Amino acid sequence: MRSRLHSVIVPYSLTVAMCVFVLFTHPAQAEMYVAGQIGVHMPNDASNVKWGGLGADVGGSDLALQNSLMYGAKLGYYFDQAKLGKFNLGVETEMFIATPHLKQQQATMGGNTGTLSGLTNRIVTWAPVVVLVRYQAGAFEPYAGVGPGLFFSNLATGGYSDTNMHVGLNTQVGIRYRVTQSLSLFTEWKYNHAHIEHLTIGGSPRSLSFDYDVHIVAGGLGWHF
Repeated sequence: MRSRLHSVIVPYSLTVAMCVFVLFTHPAQAEMYVAGQIGVHMPNDASNVKWGGLGADVGGSDLALQNSLMYGAKLGYYFDQAKLGKFNLGVETEMFIATPHLKQQQATMGGNTGTLSGLTNRIVTWAPVVVLVRYQAGAFEPYAGVGPGLFFSNLATGGYSDTNMHVGLNTQVGIRYRVTQSLSLFTEWKYNHAHIEHLTIGGSPRSLSFDYDVHIVAGGLGWHF
C-alpha cells in the first residue's frame, strides 16, 4: 500500500508544484472557468473482491454495483504561455458525487455462496489536479485530461457505516462548445479507477475490499473569465 501511495503522490506533488509556479508567476494571462456537471455513473462490477476480519482473508465473487446519477462542479485555468499552435495546456480541479449501491445478490465468500443484503454506497470523488490539453477549433474545443483522484467511499447498512479515503486515477475526454466568449456547454466521458477497502460491514468486524472501475458520461454548463 505504501509503495502504491508513493507512486501516485510523488508525481502528483510535482504536478501541483509546477501548476502553482505557472499560476502565480503569470496570473494575468490565465483563462479561468467554473462549471457545473451532471451525468450517468456506470460502474463495472466490483472485482478482485476480498473478505476479511474473521480469520484469514478469502476471495469472493464479483459484486454488482448499481448505475446512479452523478453531479458535481469544476474549477480550472488555461494558460496563454502554454500553447503550441491551436493546442493549449491547462489545469482543473473537480469534485462529484455518486451512489453506486451494492445490489442484493447471490455472492460467493471463500467456498460459501449465499445472499448478500444490499449495501448503501456513496462515493465522493475529488480530483485535486487534472492536467488538461485542449484543441481550439473555433467555437469547438475538444479536450482530454488525466490526474490522481481521491475517492471518499461510505458503505452503510443497518444503521452502521464505514468511510475511507482511497487514492486512484481520474481521466476525461470531452468537447466544449463556446456559446459566447464567456458561456460554454460541454459533454465528456470519464474513467475512474481505485482500490476500495472497508474495515467494518454493518457494525461487524467483517472487512471488504475490491477494485472500483467506473465509466461516466456527463455534461454541463461553464462560465469563463
